[in-house]
Parts: sequence; C-alpha cells; structure tokens
Amino acid sequence: MPQRFAIYYAPDVNDALWDRATVWLGRDADTAALVEGAVAGLERTRLLNLTQSAGRYGFHATLKPPMALAEGRSEEHLRAALEDFARVTRPVALGPLTIGDIDGFLALIPDGENPELQDLAGRIVDHFEPFRAPLDPRSREARAQTGLSPRQLELLDAYGYPYVQDEFRFHMTLTDRLEGEDRSELYDSARIWFGPVLETPMHLDRLVLFHEPDSGKPFRRIAEFAFKG
Repeated sequence: MPQRFAIYYAPDVNDALWDRATVWLGRDADTAALVEGAVAGLERTRLLNLTQSAGRYGFHATLKPPMALAEGRSEEHLRAALEDFARVTRPVALGPLTIGDIDGFLALIPDGENPELQDLAGRIVDHFEPFRAPLDPRSREARAQTGLSPRQLELLDAYGYPYVQDEFRFHMTLTDRLEGEDRSELYDSARIWFGPVLETPMHLDRLVLFHEPDSGKPFRRIAEFAFKG
C-alpha cells in the first residue's frame, strides 16, 4: 500500500496535554520515541495493550482522514496548500475538553455542539479532497461491512471515509474499543490522569500533517501550520 498522509489537529508538542497523552499512549508521534511512565495506577503493559491502535496513529483529532495522494499530487503540493489554508483561517474555540465515549472508544471531546467547529471541519474535508486518491475497492468494501448507515455509505463513496461532514464528531482518541471492566477502569484513570490539563479552554489553532510511510507503520507528526487568519 502506498504511503498515506492525514490532516489532524494536535496540540503543540510543548503543551502539557501532548506530554500527558504521549505518556498515556506510550509513544510520541513527533519524535517516534517510546515513552515510559506510570499512569494513575494502571498496570503499564495492560494500558499499552488497550491503546495499541491509538498509539500507532498518534495523539490527534482527525480532520482529513488518512489518504494516499492522488496522481500528480506530491507531499510538497500538500504542504503548500496547507500553508495557504492556514494563512487565511482563524482559530476556533473548543472550550474545555472532557472524557467521553465514542462508539466504545474513550476520547477527549468538546462539551456540547459547536457549529463553527463543524463548519471548519467540513471546509477542510472539501478543500483537500483533490489531494485524495480514490479508495480502492477492497478497502471500500471492508469499510462498508462495518454497519454503516445509508448516509455514512454515501459519505464513504464521496470522501473515502464515512465520518465527515454532518457525521463528523471532534474527538481525540485515547484507547482502542473497550468493554466492561476495561472501559470503566480506563475511564476512571483517564479522568484522573488528564484532569489537571482539561480545565483550560482549548482552541483549534493549527493543522498538523501526519505521515504513514507504509501500511501498518506508526504515523509520524511531520509538519504543522498555525492559523493566521
């Protein structure tokens, strides 16, 4: 499979939230380093086993999902387009984030609806759509078999991903899918671990480019573009 690029939001690498998230996930997507540390009484190996996928993708909120680049498009073209977009875009207030459940995954989410955020996310998906290579039939079929609604299937065919536009929900994933005791215990630990850094209101103030060099490899944080509008 060709390399893929994703357009995410992630906090500054010097932000306390980024620091706590890298310890929680056991990996820093900026440096590619493995990160040690005790987290709110959780056994370390168990936590890493329950956050494997989240750790591979790196701490982020998805705005334009991972995509292979369309024919004739390059990383340099994408970086230039990101710079242009960020130059005329204003930050959007997220408010304080809270720990929530997104279809069985624990994540940091805004408290309440945010039309300005929804509008920005939709514009990002549309603006960078020309950079996306079409989804191959096998990947499309695999995604379609995951119980999608008719609207999500429509979005999958239009954008290569079902959770965009009116189906978009801002979230910064903390775990893989959890059930029962795992979910309850990790929820309590996440609330303790992230609590001190969730009191300050946040802003979506940048786009961050992540890169997957080959299928299944960890994503790396490779560039960021601060909003200047």
